[in-house]
Amino acid sequence: MQHLLEGLTPAQREAVEHVDGPLLILAGPGSGKTRVITHRIAHLCELGVPGRQILALTFTNKAAEEMRARVERLVPGHAVWLGTYHRFCARLLRKYAPFLGLQENYTIYDTDDSGRALRRAIGRTKVELTHFTPDNLAYAISWAKNKLITADEYEARPGHPLGALVKRVYPAYQEQLRNANAADFDDLLLHVATLLRDNPEIRQTLDERYRYVLVDEYQDTNLAQYAIARALSIDHPNLAVTGDPDQSIYGWRGANLKNILEFEKDFPKVRVVRLEQNYRSTQRILRVASQLISHNVQRKLKDLYTANGEGRPVRLVVYPNQTEEARAIAARIAEEIHAGRRRGRDFAVFYRVNALSRALELALGEQGIPYQLVNGVAFFDRREVRDTLAYLRLLNNPRDDIALLRVINTPARGIGKTTLDRIGQYALAHALPLIDAARDCGKIDSLSKRAVGQVARFVGLFDRLVAVAAGPVEEILGYLLEETGYRRQFEHTEDEENEQRLANIEELLTVARQFDERNHHGRPLEEFLEETSLTNDTDDWEGEADRVTLMTLHASKGLEFPVVFLVAVEEGLLPHERSRDRLDQLEEERRLMFVGITRAREELQISMSAYRDFRGQRKMTVPSPFLMDLPRAEMEVHELESAWPDPFKDDDPEYPFCDDAPLQGASVEQTPRPSGRVIMPPLTTAAEMAGGGPLPAANADDFRQHMVVRHPEYGLGRVVALSGSGPMRQATVDFASAAGRKKFIIAKSPLRPVR
Repeated sequence: MQHLLEGLTPAQREAVEHVDGPLLILAGPGSGKTRVITHRIAHLCELGVPGRQILALTFTNKAAEEMRARVERLVPGHAVWLGTYHRFCARLLRKYAPFLGLQENYTIYDTDDSGRALRRAIGRTKVELTHFTPDNLAYAISWAKNKLITADEYEARPGHPLGALVKRVYPAYQEQLRNANAADFDDLLLHVATLLRDNPEIRQTLDERYRYVLVDEYQDTNLAQYAIARALSIDHPNLAVTGDPDQSIYGWRGANLKNILEFEKDFPKVRVVRLEQNYRSTQRILRVASQLISHNVQRKLKDLYTANGEGRPVRLVVYPNQTEEARAIAARIAEEIHAGRRRGRDFAVFYRVNALSRALELALGEQGIPYQLVNGVAFFDRREVRDTLAYLRLLNNPRDDIALLRVINTPARGIGKTTLDRIGQYALAHALPLIDAARDCGKIDSLSKRAVGQVARFVGLFDRLVAVAAGPVEEILGYLLEETGYRRQFEHTEDEENEQRLANIEELLTVARQFDERNHHGRPLEEFLEETSLTNDTDDWEGEADRVTLMTLHASKGLEFPVVFLVAVEEGLLPHERSRDRLDQLEEERRLMFVGITRAREELQISMSAYRDFRGQRKMTVPSPFLMDLPRAEMEVHELESAWPDPFKDDDPEYPFCDDAPLQGASVEQTPRPSGRVIMPPLTTAAEMAGGGPLPAANADDFRQHMVVRHPEYGLGRVVALSGSGPMRQATVDFASAAGRKKFIIAKSPLRPVR
């Protein structure tokens, strides 16, 4: 057993050797927690604990695969169940489906499918969505499920109009799912949590089966996930959780930070182990990250340190606009690659929202640098892949009406909306799934003879496919693509889009073949669909591909790169504008930046732009308040002369160099100024504008229709018309004062936007 303990720090060894009783491992970023978890599993196996009694739950498939491979190397042939929460719950539901009104061949609906089911439920309840959208209802229902509130238990708060709608739609939506023998992602957790709550014998059986439960990323668990882990650790309270409150970034998904902050209240006899040594980042990067996160209140104190070298200073750069920001980053990456110092996969660019990737994609394209966009259109979300999988879902679960509606006229078979509506009415009246109603199409008087023939041909096709649905998945897929004619529509064409769709279909066949090679269970189609349904955001990320990675900060969790660029660190973007009025959300945004910083191993650049085009408007930005949290003495500040519209001189007494003042902005020049020294331009907040403070020169491109503007003499007004271009661009403004309507040449006027 000694080989499992060699090379471990005292703290890591303490966590690995702990056996019985609850364990809380507070693991800072880059502290080797994956090694600790896998060695702990191996240590339990070496002590004689049967692998089948160990349950390890993760939050991503990639993390699960990495851990599974490591455990296999340490203790070959183990029988440990290791995977994501959702996959574990999906497997349990196959066994206990009848307790929850499902059959074992139930379908897992993704966001798109559940959205279609929700819209059908809205239609059948005849609610009017005057002030809300289906997405609003979907979010509210998801929130309720994450709080373990079932459709029967849901109560709307008085005077809460959205809640009143949810009260009506939620039960109808669940009925849609039950009738289709389906569950959405949230149901996987809710069903298992309620199963364990309402069935003491099942809970006791599973508690006895999984005597040792390990949960990774515990700071990101929601109430349902907490309830599942807690229910499995009553008779045998050997629950070991690993996490870091400073990396809790999924509050918007229902993650409850209190689960880890109050773990000691649940288990008073818990052993707490802190993993504080960082093996990933340089000392400078780690000090910047530690200084940032120290401003949060909701956390558990840790003293992060590293034996790594000092490394290069963290760079803070202010660019004139997002185009210059993207081009400069792309140019630097190209220079490093062409000089042979780095490879494309060494670089990652993080941003708060996906919309910020466009300028970066263009800039990297100009340099001819290959890149991969994570959280773009994932493979299993592409239309042709979804179409093909919908056929498989219908074969596995004939009650899946959403799948039938997707494929019955794909490829086109001349079965129109009117025909489908009449079949749907017949199905509703006779309490039938759509496939059975389609089988009875000859009994529907309102259908034409032609429509009956077309529907009957589809039913015949379905029956032929069902006959082969018990074989290997690759064989089923190949037969399906041939019989339906789906692949033929993309063949023998020079259309690039069709060629790409054909390539995706061929890739799906490869996925099926690989599944068949490693799967030897009795229900291959069912398990293949389960596997493809439970992919994570970063499952398409290829770590070995020699391409620059572009991704959101949320997607970066769990990854690391030699060089990281963190862009658009500006008020309204990071922190996000929705978080500005709530301390808990503001702290989560700070944690998000902390996660981004600690992904960097060797080099880190943080940047912002003086101006940014976003959501159709060009605006002068305000630096993120998080920049004020950073230790500028640890950093190298780069400023360009053209970044800010007004020139500032070093000897200007009003805006002197300032080492200690809050960072409000910077003028940017080609060579770096001394570390920590920043020029302070005039404030450009809305409050300053409304108060008549110093403002930058008017830029005609800043003006938009309906924008509120301020004139020093006429006061506030609204732009009602724009015309011309360049220095002669004109604005017509309606003023609230007696001045009424006036027309200005923008470049020569004292008009200023009020943001």
